[in-house]
Order: sequence, then C-alpha cells, then structure tokens
Amino acid sequence: MISEHEETTRETQGPPASPSPMALTWHGEPGRHEELTHTMLMGQAKRAAAALARLGVRAGDPVAVHLPLVPESVIATLACGRLGAVRTTLPVYLTVPELAEAARDCGATVIITADAAFWDGAVHPVKPVLDRALRRDCTWVRSVLVVNRTSRPVSWTAGRDHWWHEALATR
Repeated sequence: MISEHEETTRETQGPPASPSPMALTWHGEPGRHEELTHTMLMGQAKRAAAALARLGVRAGDPVAVHLPLVPESVIATLACGRLGAVRTTLPVYLTVPELAEAARDCGATVIITADAAFWDGAVHPVKPVLDRALRRDCTWVRSVLVVNRTSRPVSWTAGRDHWWHEALATR
C-alpha cells in the first residue's frame, strides 16, 4: 500500500532527489539526537507495518501506542496507516487504573510501548506501568512491542513481549 502523500510526491516531483530530504529531527533525553531522512522513515514504517502484520494486525484493527514523544511513535503511526489499522494513543502519564481502562476501551490486541522514558530530568518507567495495567483483566492483548529507549532491565512475558528492533529486523 502506498500512502497518498507518497503517490502525490512521485507525481509532482518525479524521482526522489539524492540524498533523501530530512523528514524528522528529534532532540530528546540528555544528549540524544536523531535524524531520519524521508527514505529512512518510510523504510522503518514499512518494516514496522510488516512486523505488525506478522502479529496479526489487519485493516481496521486497533493498535495501541503507549510511547513517549520519540521517533518510534511517528513510525508506528505511519505503519498503522500502511496497514489501514487504527492507531490509538495510550498516554504514558496515565495511572495504572486509567491505563487499564483505556486499554480495555480501545480493544487493541497489539500494544507498542517503551522500556522507560526521560522527562523532567529523570527516567520514568513505561513498560512496568503497562504490565501492571494489563494484569487488570486485559487478557486479549496478544503482543507487546517494546522500544528500547533507556537500556534498563524490564519484566518480560514470554510469547507476548517482543523487542521492537528485533521485530523490525525480522523479514
């Protein structure tokens, strides 16, 4: 599937210029800076869409995104668009009961989260909060893709949890 933007770009601009134009510049945790060209961003979105498809996501399915403001959030959005899936945001600041309710309400069987996140000058747990929320009667969640943002140890549910970078590397 090609997005309308990609098709319009091809029609109006012809072949892409070399090098690919910058699509995303992100400044985050202390000293962390990432830049993705349009080609890199679309390539990652294509791999993320393939990973979601392998996890059973189809057009119309909800995919919950429980990420801080990081490049992977944009990639997840583009991946959902490629599949025709519905991206639902589960804000990282929700409490465990609020997160459990939001997860139940959206009905997603796949959730994308992070190990932890930086904000207000500190590292805050993200996946541990999601894990506690999922233990509150969210048994239909089949898969959790975990973005490694802080390289901190996280609890793991075998068969359900998958590293984002490994899922995107799988062909």
